[in-house]
Amino acid sequence: MISRIPSLNGLKAFESAARHMSFTKAADELNVTQTAISHQIRRLEEELGVRLFLRLKDGLALTREGQAYFPGVCSAFQELRYCTETLLETCSHSVLTISTLVSVASKWLLPRLASFQQAFPKIDVRVTASTELVDFRKTGIDAAIRYGSGDWKGLRADWLMADEIFPVCSPRLLEGPDALKSPADLASHTLLQVSGMTHGDWNTWLAAAGQPTKLAEGTRLTFDLAMMAVQAAVDGLGVCIGRTTYVDDDLKTGRLVAPFDLKLKSDLGFYLVSPHATADEQKVQAFRGWLLEQVKSSNRPTINDFR
Repeated sequence: MISRIPSLNGLKAFESAARHMSFTKAADELNVTQTAISHQIRRLEEELGVRLFLRLKDGLALTREGQAYFPGVCSAFQELRYCTETLLETCSHSVLTISTLVSVASKWLLPRLASFQQAFPKIDVRVTASTELVDFRKTGIDAAIRYGSGDWKGLRADWLMADEIFPVCSPRLLEGPDALKSPADLASHTLLQVSGMTHGDWNTWLAAAGQPTKLAEGTRLTFDLAMMAVQAAVDGLGVCIGRTTYVDDDLKTGRLVAPFDLKLKSDLGFYLVSPHATADEQKVQAFRGWLLEQVKSSNRPTINDFR
């Protein structure tokens, strides 16, 4: 019993010659001489201690041992060919995995993602939505869009955009006897808000508008996700305290309106976050450049507006 794999050159010559039943055709396929094929097979036979071919006057024939050996060798080379094709296909179509907040994905990123695929057709994008910070080393995430102050330790954080905070509602709420005409009219409407980091937005805006914060303690609906609060506003269930990123597209289409002029600039913002080790990979750079261009074309406020 041999304790190692026989000569790969010999195995390759054997597999090709047995498949074609011809040293000449095997030589053409492997781009070597017929003599080289003959020598490689002979050395393989010596290494194995068995004859694999019968050299007949009218051609070749596999010995009983060769017939038994060929299917396994052939299968192994087919598997190698398949694995190689899969590898090359993966390399030519890079997979970019992006993590982001659910509301950012549904309300901002996904409606724009088609243009990235058109610009970079060889990059396959996978979007995973989560409210939790990702562990880049364990999850295989390439980059993440996150909301905060940009001070994530050990990560590169590229500024994308800031939010403005302001109420939004269905156009229907601007009509009728309880129509919204001034911030004081909010007392007659259900206030929609989001729990978590932005749960204090109503209090902040009401204080800036000169209204008692107790208005935020009246009838209200609280949601875990901003997209749910925004949809509730679209459906006319109340007035949502909106943030630009989540409501901009609905404002442009007229599904929502901003009943008041007062808009507050948030101290926090959105960042593209990536590990330093992979931040300069071609696929991550491509996504970063595209993302910054999307932010610019959206006419969003940038960091320079807050200096």
